[in-house]
Amino acid sequence: MRKRKVFSGEAVRTLRQARRITQAELARRLGISTSYLNQIEHNQRPLTAGVLLELSRVFRVDAQAFSDDEQDRLLLGLKDALADPALGAGDIPAAEIKAVAQSAPGVARALLRLQADHRALLDRYQSLDDALSLRRGAPAATVAPNLPYDEVRDFFHDIGNYVDSLDTLAEARAARLPGADDPSLRLARALEQDHRVAVALDRDLAARRPMRRFDPATRRLQIDAFLEPASQRFAMAHQLALLEAGEAIEEAVAGAGFASPDSGAIARIALANYYAGALMLPYGAFLRAASDLRHDVSALAALFGASLEQVCHRLSTLQRPGQEGIPFYFLRVDRAGNITKRHSATRVQFARYGGACPLWNIHEAFETPDRMLVQMAEMPDGTRYLSMATGVTKAASAFGAPRRRYAIGFGCELAYADRLVYGDGLDWQKPRALTPIGVSCRLCDRPDCAQRAYPPVGRRLAVDRNRRGEVPYELP
Repeated sequence: MRKRKVFSGEAVRTLRQARRITQAELARRLGISTSYLNQIEHNQRPLTAGVLLELSRVFRVDAQAFSDDEQDRLLLGLKDALADPALGAGDIPAAEIKAVAQSAPGVARALLRLQADHRALLDRYQSLDDALSLRRGAPAATVAPNLPYDEVRDFFHDIGNYVDSLDTLAEARAARLPGADDPSLRLARALEQDHRVAVALDRDLAARRPMRRFDPATRRLQIDAFLEPASQRFAMAHQLALLEAGEAIEEAVAGAGFASPDSGAIARIALANYYAGALMLPYGAFLRAASDLRHDVSALAALFGASLEQVCHRLSTLQRPGQEGIPFYFLRVDRAGNITKRHSATRVQFARYGGACPLWNIHEAFETPDRMLVQMAEMPDGTRYLSMATGVTKAASAFGAPRRRYAIGFGCELAYADRLVYGDGLDWQKPRALTPIGVSCRLCDRPDCAQRAYPPVGRRLAVDRNRRGEVPYELP
């Protein structure tokens, strides 16, 4: 595997200026020349291992503070934004895009916000046009943009999908749950004994019944009786979050600085869900079990009374400082290829708009439901991943009722394969065993992909009318 050069000029410069240290003084403390430090701060030189250790010592921060993961995310986001045909930026060389992300990150972030606002406005106009075309009489004010969902998703992505205040609070609460062998009974007793909330199962067969409904006046929590037991437990844990973790949730929302009240409202639900997952799968116990069971998600689900999706999602959050688990990514995809959930503690990135790479095994999971597919994949930057995927079908409440079908995927860098049961028997030393994948067609530079749907942004096309390959152009 190729070693990645770490360019973290912005992080070094920001820390130096925050401590009010001159370049000359920092260079002296690091034992390097001022000109060398200046080149590092302007991303003209990568950080060597020795300089990285000295920076950690001088600033008293973890070496992870100088990771270029954030820069990678910014670069991918910028490429993704510039791939929008409305910007007409398809001919910008990749080197120029990288230069902007590295040298002018503030400008890059402003472009991302501009493009996100543009997409939200287009979505709003499209929704309004659809409503008018259908002549349903819906007023324009009822058509809302999708931006708040993107903003909340970006919030979790930016914090590494780990919320320490909620995670530690949930872990402490899990240790105080009333004793019982049945995890559902423990949660129900906690609601009844500590909050005088009665839990009842709703057996109404109405098609639009809610999964969870709480009446503050009667202190009654009704849960859909047709949900799987793990989902019923999650609903109770979510209600406990709303009753017990409200202050921590409000602090997290206030600290995020969301642009709209809608974003804050969505974030509160997402943070309550985070607490619920951490309550059902408490950090220390789950981390130890994951290691002992070599991250067998089926075994973990059975041990904790959780669903596969809940377990895979929880694996992607195990990044508590000093107690980090393996960095996992997690995503959920519908049958149309839309990414409906995405979280990553790894360097793998997901396209903001559109679907995932068609060569990723998560798409194949729909063809082989109830099987765990394992794939060794390589991204264009040379990073290799062990990727697992499986199809999920939610049970229907009655004959003829619609069923929810989707696929979930999770994975980690291939270097951790020996710590996963899914890595057994794989020969990851053979390049032929690796599937070359990318983020999405517009963000992938691979010249010989048979599944390419669109040309990559920032690349010139060579069109030869006398020669035709898998696509009607070549990437010189």
